[in-house]
Amino acid sequence: MIKQAIIPLAGLGTRMLPLTSVMPKELMPINGKPNLQYILDECIDAGVKEFIFIISKKKLSIKKYFFNDNFYRKILKKKKDKRLLEEYKKIKRYQKMIKFVYQNKPKGTGDAVLKCKKFIKGKYFLLLLPDDLIIRKNCSKEMIQLHKKTNGSIIATKRVEKKTVSRWGILSIRNKKKKYFQIKDVVEKPSIKKAPSNFAIIGRYILPNKIFDEIKKLKPGQGGEIHITDAIRRLIKKESKFYGNIFKGKYLDCGTLSGYINSGIQISKRK
Repeated sequence: MIKQAIIPLAGLGTRMLPLTSVMPKELMPINGKPNLQYILDECIDAGVKEFIFIISKKKLSIKKYFFNDNFYRKILKKKKDKRLLEEYKKIKRYQKMIKFVYQNKPKGTGDAVLKCKKFIKGKYFLLLLPDDLIIRKNCSKEMIQLHKKTNGSIIATKRVEKKTVSRWGILSIRNKKKKYFQIKDVVEKPSIKKAPSNFAIIGRYILPNKIFDEIKKLKPGQGGEIHITDAIRRLIKKESKFYGNIFKGKYLDCGTLSGYINSGIQISKRK
């Protein structure tokens, strides 16, 4: 059973400026709840017991959000607020599940994941990118079920318009079933002509712990960063089994200002 999840949170959030000049994008509220909390609740519902947050010295406010006990105790001592007490109890539950590692230089997702190696205990772990929300169906739970079925690594995927494939990591597929397929290759931001499909990678992965050894071998790629997709490609070439989970939920992009605004609208429709 997969009990650990890595969540990279060290990014600067430049696409959300000027809002992110004072608040990390992961703490920006969507219908009264931080973006990051939707990710945590999804994982907990899927059986995750421990989170590894990758932050930087510039984003210590994320740590303070979850570990600000004195603030809550002072207020609750003066004011008997049931709502605030329940929120504080929820944060206390999160506290027991969170570890922090630091990535102070933006060297890519692969570099961030490698910093978590000493904390990973099982053969597989979840990796979730907080810019990507998936609502209405629990994508992490679906992926864990597919992992149990295939005994392989899993990447969340959805069809995108062919004209937009150059914005995404695109999967080359084989043996397609109704809800999943085996991944033959991963192509980062291909041209329309060279795209092997229109199934795009969305920010949810179940990865094997042996990926750490592959990340160590990587040299900086595009933008001078270490890309997790390059390590995945290396494993696929070594015949590690990777599968694309065609998730049922609705995808929301919270990494841009327009996407963030739309996310609030879409989530409010559920209520």
